[in-house]
Amino acid sequence: MTKSIVFGSGCFWCSEAVFSIVKGVKSTQPGYSGGTVNNPSYEMVCEGNTGHAEVTKVEYAPEEVSLNELLDIFFFMHDPTSINKQGGDVGYQYRSVIFYSDEQDVPLIRKAMDEAQKNYSKKIVTAVEPLRNFFPAEEYHKDYFGKNPNAGYCRAVIRPKVDKIKHTYEQILVR
Repeated sequence: MTKSIVFGSGCFWCSEAVFSIVKGVKSTQPGYSGGTVNNPSYEMVCEGNTGHAEVTKVEYAPEEVSLNELLDIFFFMHDPTSINKQGGDVGYQYRSVIFYSDEQDVPLIRKAMDEAQKNYSKKIVTAVEPLRNFFPAEEYHKDYFGKNPNAGYCRAVIRPKVDKIKHTYEQILVR
């Protein structure tokens, strides 16, 4: 049995690269959630008029990796205290957000957020919302880091995040 959760933590290339190396994660899919436009394009989302966030849908096996472990990684891999901004990526589409599809996950999410707050001096601003929609991103976004490891953004932004996760969470990573 698998479960899914959708994370918005800035650029979906980063979150997909991180979650794809976690044991028990069966698949990752970059996409768009939380907005009002059906089947938006990357360009539409980047313009900031759709209400969507760039997100990564994570399908995982709870008997192999817990939701709590995934949430711990989520709160560690980005700045959840930053409003609509992660590094050089600025706009509502880069907000920190968790979209859940199982109401029973909400108390676990809230508890993980309270635990993560201890690591930050500023207040965590991550939104927690029911998943209303998810639209897969265009195919060229899938496994962007794996396909383009030497691209500038990959070297400067994604690689350091992946390395940070590998160093901190090596016990639950597949490689």
